[in-house]
Amino acid sequence: MIIRLFRWVKRFLFAPSTKIGLGVLLIVGFAGGVWFWWGFNKGLEMTNQEEFCLSCHTMEDNLLPELQKTVHWQNRTGVRARCPDCHVPHNFTDKIARKMQASREVWGQIVGTIDTREQ
Repeated sequence: MIIRLFRWVKRFLFAPSTKIGLGVLLIVGFAGGVWFWWGFNKGLEMTNQEEFCLSCHTMEDNLLPELQKTVHWQNRTGVRARCPDCHVPHNFTDKIARKMQASREVWGQIVGTIDTREQ
């Protein structure tokens, strides 16, 4: 009975339905999904950092000196508020919606349609 079970599992994983066994497709699909989800979350995490927010030259030239003079940058408790603390929603669906909205702003920055002090 154990041998029959082993043969069934082997057939399920490796027997070609057309060319590839269903088990192999499921395993590869699951691994691909996990890999995609990890990359997606890593991208969200990286774009939620202050370094990313200030990496644009407009922010670095105009906003950073102004930010360094405020209580957000340095206060007596030593806790610094980061950009995402106030400017990115904490709820996942709202965060995704805001990231999609921000992608328009990134495009505007690239093509130069966003107003800056230099203009």
